[in-house]
Parts: sequence; structure tokens; C-alpha cells
Amino acid sequence: MALSRWSWAAFNALQLVFTLLWTAGWITLALLVLLVTRRRHLPLRMAARCWAPGLLRGSGARLVVRGLDRVDWSRPHVLVANHQSMIDICALFRAVPVPLQFLLKQELSRVPFVGAYARAMGMIFVERSSAREATRRMRSAAELVKAGATLCVFPEGTRSRDGEVLPFKSGAFQVALDAGADVVPVAIEGSGKVLSLSGMFRVRPGTITLTFGTPLHSAQADRQALAQQARDSVIALKREAA
Repeated sequence: MALSRWSWAAFNALQLVFTLLWTAGWITLALLVLLVTRRRHLPLRMAARCWAPGLLRGSGARLVVRGLDRVDWSRPHVLVANHQSMIDICALFRAVPVPLQFLLKQELSRVPFVGAYARAMGMIFVERSSAREATRRMRSAAELVKAGATLCVFPEGTRSRDGEVLPFKSGAFQVALDAGADVVPVAIEGSGKVLSLSGMFRVRPGTITLTFGTPLHSAQADRQALAQQARDSVIALKREAA
């Protein structure tokens, strides 16, 4: 029997409480592990193996992952994905078989627990109000990749409300060029239906599909052309998933 509107509202309120407590608890534990071990890859793997699966199960999401075998995960890459929902981060953490870093918008640095965790993991926040500071942080992101990290970027710059792939901003692709790393296009489908981009915490069970494409070589590429090539690949992968 279908749930009523008020039943869904009550259920989503419980899910919100679970999400906040689960996230705060795992971040606290991850920071303690980092404090003791001084090894960032351990808390990142905790996010992939514990935190993300818990939130996906709590939302009723079924994760389908395709194309992982197209990528040599022994090498660092820059992943570029379309962005439909905040649950995209959980799906990517869970799907990628190596510790994953993110290039995040500056606003997330002020979110309790999340900002502290991201800073401790060495993730980069993009300051969009200052071109000079944004350039400096992009260079820091390139150094992170050069050091061996796999970095995920949402080059649309925001979440898509209708699921269509928005134009890709080319600035993030300079990270791949400066690091000499290949770009891996990733298509995300279905996450916007699981966790809606609305003013309320609206969660519905559903399937989230992640499709990884063939890496794009960044050597001697133009960042505008690379951005367009990556966007075209993501659109094609979304069609493949459908």
C-alpha cells in the first residue's frame, strides 16, 4: 500500500535524524582514526565501506555500477561527474575502489562535521568569489593528484534540477592538465529521484546508476576542448545507462 503524504513526511524526518547522527558519528570516528594513525587513506576507506553504504541503505537506494574495468585504478585520475543530488557523493565513495578525494564548493567548509572532515582529509574547497584564490586552490588540487590522489569534480558547478547535463566549467579541467592525469567521465543517473533537489529533505527509494567511461588523455589538450569532450562522454554514458 502506498504511503500517504504525511507518512512520507514522518518517514523522511526519521531519515534526516538518522543521516545527521550517522554522519556525525562516523566523521568523529574517522577523525579519531586520523589522529591516531596519521594516515588519511584509512578514514577515506571508512567513508567508502561504512558511512556511504549506511546512508544508501537508509535511503532505500540500490546502487548499480558499470564500467569500472575501463579504468586503471592503480594510477591517479580526475573523475568528472554530472551532479543531481547530494547523495551523489555517497554513491561515488561507495563505487570507486580507491580512496577518493573531492573538489568541493566553499560553502561546504562551513557545514558542521563535514567541513572539518574534508579539511582533515586534504580536500580542496573552491573559492568562486576570488579568481586569484580559485587559481591557487586549483593548483593545490593538481598537487594532490600529482601526489597520487584520485580526485572527483562536479564541473557543472551546481546540481541539475531536471537531470539534464549542464554545461561543464573548464576551470576544473586545468587540474588534470597541470597534474598530467587522465580524465574519467562518470555518468550519474537516478540520484535526483532518490534525494530530491527541493527545499525539503525528500527521500524516495530508487536505483542510482553510475557508469564510468573510458579515460580521456589530457596531455597537450586544450581545457575548453577537454571539458566539452568530457561532457559529451557523460551524456553518451547516461544514454548507455538508460
